[in-house]
Amino acid sequence: MHVPLRRILPVLVSLAPLAAQQTERPTNVLILLADDLGYMDVGFQNPDTFYETPNLDALAASGVQFTQAYAACPVCSPTRASLMTGRYPARMATTDFFGAAQPDAILAAAGTKRLRRFQKLPLLPAPYVAHLPLEEVTLAEALKEAGYATFFAGKWHLGGEGHTPNDQGFDVNVAGHHRGGPYGRGKYFHPFDMPGLESKEGDHLPARLAEETVRFIREHKDEPFFAMLSFYSVHTPLMGRPDLVEKYKAKKAKLGLEAQWGKEGERKVREVQEHAVYAAMVEAMDEAAGAVLDALDELGLAGDTLVVFFSDNGGLSTSEGHPTSNLPLRAGKGWLYEGGVREPCAIRWPGHAKAGTECATPIVSTDVFPTVLEALGLDARPEQHLDGTSLVPLLAGRGEPERDAIFWHYPHWGNQGGWPGSAIRAGDWKLIDFFGDRPSELYDLAGDAGEQTDRAADEPEIATRLEARLAAWRKDIGAREPRANPLLASEDDE
Repeated sequence: MHVPLRRILPVLVSLAPLAAQQTERPTNVLILLADDLGYMDVGFQNPDTFYETPNLDALAASGVQFTQAYAACPVCSPTRASLMTGRYPARMATTDFFGAAQPDAILAAAGTKRLRRFQKLPLLPAPYVAHLPLEEVTLAEALKEAGYATFFAGKWHLGGEGHTPNDQGFDVNVAGHHRGGPYGRGKYFHPFDMPGLESKEGDHLPARLAEETVRFIREHKDEPFFAMLSFYSVHTPLMGRPDLVEKYKAKKAKLGLEAQWGKEGERKVREVQEHAVYAAMVEAMDEAAGAVLDALDELGLAGDTLVVFFSDNGGLSTSEGHPTSNLPLRAGKGWLYEGGVREPCAIRWPGHAKAGTECATPIVSTDVFPTVLEALGLDARPEQHLDGTSLVPLLAGRGEPERDAIFWHYPHWGNQGGWPGSAIRAGDWKLIDFFGDRPSELYDLAGDAGEQTDRAADEPEIATRLEARLAAWRKDIGAREPRANPLLASEDDE
């Protein structure tokens, strides 16, 4: 994939804003990152959603809503790594959620109950790197070098000791560690058992993370800052504030909603949004985001702050409680279909991005890094964000980014039922190239965003061309691939 790079000097320490900027203040950066929040889970993307997200809707209305935004992977850690580095997960070999079964462990567990599911599958998943490599330049490191105070709160899941937010450019880390969910004693409620986050009776995790973020912003309101509030919400365990759970139970009853189910492969998939606990979790996250956005207003910083809202993968629809529906998008978290990788996204950049606009240009999580740098008037090292492209031209209405395809690589068996594969989107065509003996699938997203009609047999030339581009991309970046499961061969020989 051709991505233009700004092959110039290292990051400048200068905090000079862009020439068009009419304020003497440097631009601050706030990233709000949701966990497992689906494309159809927010009001600004889906006016008919069962959930209520007034603060995120207001953010989108005051900025640019990206209607075809993508996570770089259908699970969390790889997408988070891509956002922090501007690189595709496959380039760093960070292709699965950190903590997932490695092929050596599967082989070592042969004949035992441990990892039995993987022992019976036709392919061993590809090996992956289970931490964000320290040699990667992160967005936090780039901004810290440029004189920004840096802050992280919430879900990290990019490595443990030696690979924490503090090791990757963040001055302050609240609650970020190796775990992928709030798995302390109280989970989403006191006690949290997370580093740097004290709690008391009655505390709720999203609200506490917002409090810590606001505290940091207040303390650094007179200097440039980068704050990243990375919610654990709405990841399992499914636990909601009791008052909000009761609110949505009543709403469900009033609307006469009932659960409805379909099938995705061997998994059942939720087809109606009506899960009261999940709805409570979504609203609590929205309230927390609103508290931080309100603080920017109160402190007079909203006009000087670039705000990015994103999610790390699609909504959870085929396992672990099946709490949401992504329809009309197909499948969800853990799948390479649109429900697994298309995300809600809004970017607010006062004075530069036209408020209340929608952009249908496909973008991906790798784009956040170069977008922030260009918006701040900072230059990039050649080795930075190799797979991202700045969205500043789109935000400012100056044209399209120079990119002709987006790629995915997930050579693993998703816990949610997904099959190992890679994918490419070029124009409106999307091809999913499954590993093993499962044939590729081709979809025309312009008229079939739900990926219901496989066009591979009807358009063999397009399918062949995209398969070749995808194979060349994998080779170019050194993507690791799954291999035949020798445990099955051993069984056949017996």
